[in-house]
Amino acid sequence: MELRQLRYFLSAVEHKSLGRAALELGIGTSALSQQISKLESELSTRLLSRTSTGVVLTNAGIAFQHHAQLTLRQAENAILAAQRGRMSGYVSVGLPPTTASVLALPLIAAMRRRYPDIQLHLVEMLSGHLANQLNARQLDLAILFHADAGKRWNVQPLLDEKLFVIAPPGLAGAPRGERARMADLGRLPLVLPNPQHGLRTTVTATFERFAIEPNIIMEIDGLALLMETVRAGYAATIQPGAAAARSGESGLVIAQIEDADVARRNLLCTLTDDELSPAALAARVVILDVARELVRQGRWPGANLYEPGDLTGTEARPSL
Repeated sequence: MELRQLRYFLSAVEHKSLGRAALELGIGTSALSQQISKLESELSTRLLSRTSTGVVLTNAGIAFQHHAQLTLRQAENAILAAQRGRMSGYVSVGLPPTTASVLALPLIAAMRRRYPDIQLHLVEMLSGHLANQLNARQLDLAILFHADAGKRWNVQPLLDEKLFVIAPPGLAGAPRGERARMADLGRLPLVLPNPQHGLRTTVTATFERFAIEPNIIMEIDGLALLMETVRAGYAATIQPGAAAARSGESGLVIAQIEDADVARRNLLCTLTDDELSPAALAARVVILDVARELVRQGRWPGANLYEPGDLTGTEARPSL
């Protein structure tokens, strides 16, 4: 079995077509088909079913796909390690934007200090996309806000973040003090990310729990543009403390939602331990240590360390 055969197989699966996969790989369709057939012969099983419209995975192909992805990643990491000489590993970590604004630089500093020979790859994107990349074995670890119970992940609750209303001064229905209650937010015009965003899922579930229909007038996925829309006076938003702390300097109204259990839980999700490289296992420990230290030092606004069955604790208030 050759690594190129695994690449050819995965490319055919991704494109659902031998022709499109061959074009992407820069080889002939017949050559691609021969290599996949050779792989199937070696395994004594059919991995792909050829149809008039393309190819589809067989049951054996579905089982084989996961291990092929993992094998290629490990091979690529080995190549990188050999090329870089001093490097003892490679790890990819996914962070949602608001989490990255607090965690990314301290994590980089800690990794450089403890493991200078590990190459760190940070990916910043919406939590829903990070979950997809974790499933596809394109990430080793990710901070998510919801974990799919059906996935073979290692999930560790990290911390809880209080939620804050951020509104332009004078907006109808905006809080008038430093505290707000869910019961008073039903008429407040809101701009939030789309439903694939972990924060949106949390906010929607919170409104449903209080039997309140939110007044969502816009959806914007980029945090920078979303906050510019709030500053322009079009709507308010609901964000964790990290975003609230950065907004206080802009003269916006910042009010913590004081109802019990209104928070966003951060989960450290990883591939299973047997799939993680030593570098990834080391990075997981560093992430846990850095997050805990940030909360203890009051540098993660609105956050408190996770305690099973409780959302209360010593929290860091945003500096407004």
